Amino acid sequence: MSDSKTRYWIAVACADHARRGKREGFMQVCHGKGAPLRRLQAGDGVVYYSPTTAMGKPDRLQAFTTIGRVKDARTYQADMGNGFEPFRRNVAYHDASEAPIAPLLGLLALTHAKRNWAYQYRFGLVEITEEDFAVIAHAMSVPQTLS
Repeated sequence: MSDSKTRYWIAVACADHARRGKREGFMQVCHGKGAPLRRLQAGDGVVYYSPTTAMGKPDRLQAFTTIGRVKDARTYQADMGNGFEPFRRNVAYHDASEAPIAPLLGLLALTHAKRNWAYQYRFGLVEITEEDFAVIAHAMSVPQTLS
């Protein structure tokens, strides 16, 4: 989607999971699958969209919760116990405000004039344009030089 080497992504997870990733400096998607993460390159921009606050709780948060840049090329597994070893990528997260998606729906190419805009998020990782990333970064109060 992007003309430059840098690509931009929306990852989908509940806000609790996205916030934990920010605190610990990692991202994971699609219940820990590795293949989607291997599509990302060092320097790519990633923003988390959180449909809910906590997994399994339908509170309709519908907000962008964290934003950052992929730090390096390494995809690795982490042991979370009970046999769960999700794949992760290291991310340098920005200090940012969470931003509801509703005011941005008409501004983003990804959602503009799409009645079922959230349908594409079911894949857990969606490539977006550099322009959409910039709109989201602005809404999250991330300085343009960092986005």
